[in-house]
Amino acid sequence: MRKIETLMNAAITNGRDFRLANTEVVSVSNTDNRTSTVLLHGHKIAEVVISTTSARKEIRVFDGGNKTPVTKSRLNAVLRAHGEAGDNVFQKNFRWFVTLNTVQGLSTVPFFSSMKV
Repeated sequence: MRKIETLMNAAITNGRDFRLANTEVVSVSNTDNRTSTVLLHGHKIAEVVISTTSARKEIRVFDGGNKTPVTKSRLNAVLRAHGEAGDNVFQKNFRWFVTLNTVQGLSTVPFFSSMKV
């Protein structure tokens, strides 16, 4: 994992704002949860909501309008750190897919922006 992605994930985990080069994390907290939005070149690519009252997490992934290798790398870093084991975004024949670790096992589905992982 790239150093910027390690710092990005630390900011998400700790609920802090972060900005370095083309990557930014904006965190907002309330009494029930903490929401961290990951921006790449100013475009939203991920949203991680962590409950402050339980161990529940919700991750939404976006392409930010650009399906680039850097976008994919940032999304995979978020999924490795905050998702389930085996969750990842990949490309095949110029199309993006997401592998999800579900109760039934690993499942691959087409990627769409704003999907809940």
